[in-house]
Amino acid sequence: MPTDSEPAARTLVEIWTDGGCKPNPGPGGWAALLRFGGHERELSGAEPATTNNRMELTAAAAALEALKRPCRVQLHTDSEYVRNGITRWKDGWVRRNWRNSAGDPVANYDLWQRLLAAAKPHEIDWRWVRGHSGDVMNERVDRLATDAREKAR
Repeated sequence: MPTDSEPAARTLVEIWTDGGCKPNPGPGGWAALLRFGGHERELSGAEPATTNNRMELTAAAAALEALKRPCRVQLHTDSEYVRNGITRWKDGWVRRNWRNSAGDPVANYDLWQRLLAAAKPHEIDWRWVRGHSGDVMNERVDRLATDAREKAR
């Protein structure tokens, strides 16, 4: 990943994330792939009892937490929940004291807080990619997340 000797303004890191459960809710896995220059780093983990959305949020937060300095990031996710939450819904949630439009507490508040903190130092382009549609990198992190879930069983 980027080092202190490289200027942050020129540092671009590409990230692909995925998470899921089988069944949902149930045992879950998450994964991320970080690419910087010619370097790649894979991250993954699992939870015995969780949800798809929690695993998607965990993957994105863990990937951003792995960056050692502020970066420009292209983060690819197949989760509309993550992308819409961070780019469209969070401002309303904050205005309503972390309540959704129905007035209920926002689900996964702890992970949204973790993701926002991890995202803060970076300039992020949140990119949605259709899952299971042949995107090579999305398929790769999907396999990593599935493997993590299966190993934890």
